[in-house]
Amino acid sequence: MQVTMTVNDVEVTREIEARLLLVHFLRDVLGLTGTHWGCDTSNCGTCVVWLDGEPVKSCTVLAAMAGGHQVRTVEGLAKGAELDPIQQGFMQCHGLQCGFCTPGMMMTARALLDRNPDPSEAEIREAISGQICRCTGYATIVRSVRWAAVAEAQAAAEVTETTESPEAGEIDNAGQPAEAVA
Repeated sequence: MQVTMTVNDVEVTREIEARLLLVHFLRDVLGLTGTHWGCDTSNCGTCVVWLDGEPVKSCTVLAAMAGGHQVRTVEGLAKGAELDPIQQGFMQCHGLQCGFCTPGMMMTARALLDRNPDPSEAEIREAISGQICRCTGYATIVRSVRWAAVAEAQAAAEVTETTESPEAGEIDNAGQPAEAVA
């Protein structure tokens, strides 16, 4: 059967077997190996991707079911060469050791921050509770997510300050050059 979906903003069409799981479609057919395949029973969460913006365990979704939908994998988090704050947080706070659970953790954490930009430690732990990390004890993962939340808040505050008090050379809200205030 033929399936068409959008993966990381690129429309793809492939011939597949009806029983092919989304995790295998992404890894084996498209070569997107950032999505890991762990337990095949939805227990570990290493295979989390987004389906229409919601985290799903791709080992429990048939590729055919994703037809006509938007899929985002860990490869789609970065914007060109600029890492997503979640990816930066995992680097800054050592949120990974072996790295096997990391892609699924990042996808779940990014979805959390998109819904709740300032989650508490308990909210982060609840969000990632459907995933297993056998290395870190979760403390560094939680710190990584908090780092990303703070970094995004600081970046948003800088943008707000810039738009509220334009300096010479900046553009005001009407698209006109801002006047310098002496």
